[in-house]
This record gives sequence, structure tokens and C-alpha cells, in this order.
Amino acid sequence: EEEEVEEEEVWHQLYPGHIPTSPLQKALLAAGSAVMALYDPYRHDMVAVLGETTGCLALPNLRDKMKHHPEGYRILQERPRIRLSTLDMARLRGLPDGSLGREYVRFLEVNKVSPDTRMPPKFVDDEELAYVIQRYREVHDLMHTLLGMPTNMLGEVVVKWFEAVQTGLPMCVLGAAFGPVRLSARKLQVLATELVPWAIRSGLNASCVLNVYYEQRWEQPVESLREEIGIFPPP
Repeated sequence: EEEEVEEEEVWHQLYPGHIPTSPLQKALLAAGSAVMALYDPYRHDMVAVLGETTGCLALPNLRDKMKHHPEGYRILQERPRIRLSTLDMARLRGLPDGSLGREYVRFLEVNKVSPDTRMPPKFVDDEELAYVIQRYREVHDLMHTLLGMPTNMLGEVVVKWFEAVQTGLPMCVLGAAFGPVRLSARKLQVLATELVPWAIRSGLNASCVLNVYYEQRWEQPVESLREEIGIFPPP
């Protein structure tokens, strides 16, 4: 009896919404979500589950990169969130054209997306790593802004290639590899000859994108932030 009680206590919630899973359950979730995500890349919930159940090596690596960088370390300590409730949209709209804040809001409005649609983590069995994947999700739209890519299939694939190189998260690698299957021949050509090579070069050249405290850089011109991080100008 006592042993049973002890075993149950191991599976406690590490943060609100956490669902404890065994390695086998993670493998099944990963397989199921991979099939669904490849079938429909716009199923963000499936892409999210895939990221959490397969990120066991990449997430600690990303956290360590953050810990060893002054700005990244501050983000881990202060745990900022990018949500409509934390963003002063009116102030961002009033910033000059070309600034990160103004272009980010423009990206959200043009593509009709909201930072609040990002799913909270559920299957990551470490509270700090859960924040890391949350942060990665919440800066995803900023990656689109910095890379100058729309949210259509072509834009998503390019951003995924950049993120795959940057983060090593298997779901990004999968999205980058299989995302293009639905594109037309002409788009595939542009992707293969121009956009993907640029995204890979930028991803390799850039410093870790999770080490930028974007909330404190809304006034910074996108071009200067690109240069600082090491992202080459879009082709």
C-alpha cells in the first residue's frame, strides 16, 4: 500500500496544466501528433504536442544557452510573457515604421494572428523547460517579423528551417522537411534555390534567438536587430 502511494506522488503536476506522461506515452503522443501535423501543418495543437514530446534533448540545450547569456539569463529569471494582456498595442502601433514593435503589430494585423493562440505546454516534465518551449512559441511571430515572412505555407516553411537550425527541435526539422510537400513547383523552386539556403545560413550565423529580450527592444529598428542577431537580409 505504502509503495503505491509513493509512486503516485511522483506523478504530480509541476506547473498548471502539466500532464505527466511515461516515455512510452510520450512516444505514442509523438507518433500520433507527427502523423497529424504532417497531414495538416496548420494543426498547431498537434505541432505543439510533437514539440513537447520530442524536445527532450533540444530543450535542455536551449535552456543552457539562455543560462550562459546575460540577456537570456534575465529572461529565465523574470519569465516575461508575450500575450495581448502584456502588450501595450496602442503604444506599439504608435512606434515609427521599421521598429520591431510597429512591424510586429503590423505582422499580427496583416496575417490576422494573435499571440494568445499559442498553446500552453502540457507534456514537458520540467517546469523551467516548459517555460523555454513556451517562450519559443511566443517569439515565433517575432521570427516571422525579423525574417520578413508571411504566415502562408511558404513563409512557415522558411521560418521552420531557420528555427530547426537554431533550436534543433525535432518538430521544426519535421516541419522544414515535410512542409514543402503541398507547395507548387514554382514555389518549391524559389524555396530550394533562394529561401531555404538563406534561412539555413541565417540560422547558423545567428546567435540564439531566445537570448533577446524582445519586450525591451520594441523601439529598435528591425534592421539593426537583424544585424545584431546575425540574420542576413531577406532575399
